[in-house]
Amino acid sequence: MHIEPGLVDGAKIILSYATAAGAGLFTLKLAKDTIRQQGLASLAARTAITAAAVFSFFELLPHYAVGVSEVHFILGSTLFLLFGAAPAAIGLALGLAIQGLFFAPADLPQYGMNVTTLLVPLFAVKALADRVIAPGTAYVDLTYLQALKLSTAYQAGVVAWVAFWAFYGAGFASENLMAIGTFGIAYMSVVLIEPLADLAVLAIAKTLNALNGSGFVTRRLYNAA
Repeated sequence: MHIEPGLVDGAKIILSYATAAGAGLFTLKLAKDTIRQQGLASLAARTAITAAAVFSFFELLPHYAVGVSEVHFILGSTLFLLFGAAPAAIGLALGLAIQGLFFAPADLPQYGMNVTTLLVPLFAVKALADRVIAPGTAYVDLTYLQALKLSTAYQAGVVAWVAFWAFYGAGFASENLMAIGTFGIAYMSVVLIEPLADLAVLAIAKTLNALNGSGFVTRRLYNAA
């Protein structure tokens, strides 16, 4: 989902600073709620884990260029279910920053666009989870359909934001439309894999009951809301 260098440039790139700032402010609100619920040490621990995981996802998992961007296995809904919205959001932002600083400096000017593309769909997943998961259901007890809804929401959000940046930067020429469509079709294939990954990780977590009550996972993983 990396926005390619040059796709949005000049004065247009200022918009990405505004969207990233908005995502950052909402993340701070989520972080405040998380600290109130499980404490600062728990937030820090979960953030460190998610940042390391995100960096690994970008560098180690298969990824390939398609159309206007790249297809990555980000596992955004998996991170949300295990660690909660705030640690997942901060971890996504940090993992992306670490990759840019040390391995892909050409991506740094696009950081605002990329972080917006990753975080806003995560916020949508949180809102959807509040609607489709009953308050009495722990995340380890999710069904495949519920996991599919969360994963689809995240991937669709990523595709929508990439499409927005591509239209914003390069317009509606037929070549750009084709490139956006190709990327969207390829990226939504991730939906076939991520719900299975969610359920597999949740099944493993269910056997590790020692994590229940620890600060290394979100409280909702094992408990009702």
